[in-house]
Amino acid sequence: MTFVNEERKNRDLLITIDGPAASGKSSLSRSLAGKLGWKWLSTGVFYRGLAYLALLRKVDTEREIASLIDKENWSVCLNEERTSFIYNEKDITPEVYTEAVDVLASRLAGFPLVRKTLRPFQRGCFEQNRQGLVAEGRDCGTVVFPNASLKIYLTAEDNIRAARRAHQRGSLPVDHVITLQKQRDIQDISRADSPLRPPEGAFIIDAGDCSFEEMVEKAYRKSRELF
Repeated sequence: MTFVNEERKNRDLLITIDGPAASGKSSLSRSLAGKLGWKWLSTGVFYRGLAYLALLRKVDTEREIASLIDKENWSVCLNEERTSFIYNEKDITPEVYTEAVDVLASRLAGFPLVRKTLRPFQRGCFEQNRQGLVAEGRDCGTVVFPNASLKIYLTAEDNIRAARRAHQRGSLPVDHVITLQKQRDIQDISRADSPLRPPEGAFIIDAGDCSFEEMVEKAYRKSRELF
């Protein structure tokens, strides 16, 4: 019993949740962070914020976009419910969730130089929040935080994910969302740097096999086994 307690005490309070687009990882990770009283990190905000800056500065090459990371005055702020993108000391998070930003963020997320340059900033979020962090994305458990104490991977059928994204965005037709979703999946799975895949030893949750409440409870029970 003493050994188990010591093992728990020495574990990093870090959980990663990965999965394809619209699998529910943002909702799950946010809810789990709230139940645990930990901070919540959506790594996608880094790419969205950078895409916003690239559109603002009208640059589109990999090197130009990556250079904005050091040139511009930006930061990411975390709490249990929100990962905010701050630009010139102003919270512009709503502005990074537009269709134009979506399209460019998807493209620049495939740039190896961009991913490499952003990685230290993403990892720094845990260094600043060692009291507990739930991080979600597409390569959190495989690349950004490979030593996370618990790695969760979400799966879901195409139609379930498309219906969820269409609902989030309002009036988008499900068939159109499925087409865009498959394109994004191909990009994520086939990219040379940090491709989307389940982390080794991940706790797999099928988002289409249970309600959202059941999904949160599964993740929470697994978390309590470790922490």
